[in-house]
Amino acid sequence: MASVDSFQFLYGEIARSCSSYVETLALVGALYTASRAIILLTDCCTLIRVHFLPRMIPTKKLTQRYGDWAVIYGGSQTVAKAYAEELARHGVSIIFVTQDSTSVRDAAASLSQSYGVETAIISVDFSLGEAGSKAIKEEMRGKDVGFLVNCMDESLASPQSLTETPEQVLLDQVNRTIASATLMTRIVLPGMLERSRGAVINISSVACCRPLRGRVTLAAFNGYLDCFSRALHLEYSSKGIFIQSLIPFQIASSEQQPTSSLLSSTSLRESWFVPKPEVYARHAISTLGVSNRTTGYWPHTLLYGLVRCIPEWIWLLGSRMLNSAS
Repeated sequence: MASVDSFQFLYGEIARSCSSYVETLALVGALYTASRAIILLTDCCTLIRVHFLPRMIPTKKLTQRYGDWAVIYGGSQTVAKAYAEELARHGVSIIFVTQDSTSVRDAAASLSQSYGVETAIISVDFSLGEAGSKAIKEEMRGKDVGFLVNCMDESLASPQSLTETPEQVLLDQVNRTIASATLMTRIVLPGMLERSRGAVINISSVACCRPLRGRVTLAAFNGYLDCFSRALHLEYSSKGIFIQSLIPFQIASSEQQPTSSLLSSTSLRESWFVPKPEVYARHAISTLGVSNRTTGYWPHTLLYGLVRCIPEWIWLLGSRMLNSAS
């Protein structure tokens, strides 16, 4: 009994000495809870504002807001084709810029036949110098180009070790992603500035936000496109140009392969969180002019919010465990 009495006495003394801090600690806890509640409420309001209200409230036609023509770089990529089709559905004519014209020939013919828009194809290899730029400028002459869409190369989603990637392959990847997107923006932007309207859409992936083992170049190239978009928006948004960075999670293709993959390069079935390219493009285009940085698809935005809550050290630990298991 003596030991019990001693413990109760000790506990009473500690409680008495800490009583002056209880109210302070309670206030801190209340403030933290209120701040988290405000952040959650803000995120919910943003989700509704970006992904739901634009689809419910009528707006001007895209051709009236931005222009009659769109330049699509990376049109051979599944997401870019879907985005081009969605623009064509809104009456926007399409110029495909690609290294391999055969990869978009059928898509261009289909858009013209289905939606009655004009299409053009330019074969360009930026590694050859200024010749490619001249061909694009010549095709754009006299056209009201209101859209530029740059799309990340989907082949980068597969695991690649930096040290095992041949130097020439790495240089080609830099040219196809970083250099090409930058040059395309440099070519198209002056005309938009002259008309004081236009939209530049850079489609990368959420891989720009969290690193993963075996995907060094994927994270770096996506990070460049994302940061490039945000910097352009800061510089040109006041001049009537809307710059948007789209950072989706997995998107299924017709072959059931993920096109923009952060977590895996394995085959994924189409699902609520892995939409068809057409579904993704329909959602993404509704966010144009609303949010300059978004996943473009509201279930992906929910996933992105979850990813943001995970500390990076836990994320890296989970990445190592997944790699070990595979």
